[in-house]
Amino acid sequence: MPPTQAKSVIRSIIREIGQECAVHGEIVSETLIAFMVKAVVLDPSNGFNMDRTLMKSDVRNLVKLCVARLLDTKNPSLDTIKMQVYFDMNYTNRVEFLEEHHRVLDLRLGSVTREITDNRACTKEELESLYRKIISYMLLRSGLGSPTDITTVREVTAALQSVFPQAVLGTFLTLSKKDKERQLKELTMIVTGIRLFNRDCGKGGEGIDDLPGVLHEAIPATLQHIDDQLEKIQHTATQRSLRRQPTTHS
Repeated sequence: MPPTQAKSVIRSIIREIGQECAVHGEIVSETLIAFMVKAVVLDPSNGFNMDRTLMKSDVRNLVKLCVARLLDTKNPSLDTIKMQVYFDMNYTNRVEFLEEHHRVLDLRLGSVTREITDNRACTKEELESLYRKIISYMLLRSGLGSPTDITTVREVTAALQSVFPQAVLGTFLTLSKKDKERQLKELTMIVTGIRLFNRDCGKGGEGIDDLPGVLHEAIPATLQHIDDQLEKIQHTATQRSLRRQPTTHS
């Protein structure tokens, strides 16, 4: 079966299953239905042959099985599939997470960035004001400290002056807008690196949280919470399984 035709058949099956569930009062998302169809087809006990085209009888059987499982809301396996769907829809890998974080950060800092890149400072006072804006930008972008904390601002100022003294602002102002934005990001990483190094040496790092210490306390508490929830889930699953077992009469 051509790929286009196969997709059309799958969409048709998903719609039919959704309609059947709706008739019984259950509104099920197409994503959940698609996961259920895949689970049913891949289950060897259901007898579907992946090497041949589905016959009409196969489609009817597939729809019947999927509808039955989607309507069986007391079955733990349905909850498992729902969790798989949720994970698949919400999980973001490291690269995508960082890209989204940087995109949001750039958006939030848009006005601050423009105040720097569009600046046409000429006088000494204007250049000093621009330098202060760059320092505030670095604190906001790194998220390590507040621009209103005098001690933190002094520390960032000292770190910045060691690699980008105020005297070179004239050269900075001649750069293109894109190059200014790039240099601001690079300088932020350099200054942040200096602050982290100083903090590790015990000579600075004002306003930087003790992340290892925070994690040292938070991780055990989080693991304990997960264990508690897992125990509750296992108990609930066991109780449901016992209720579903047929009673025998002597």
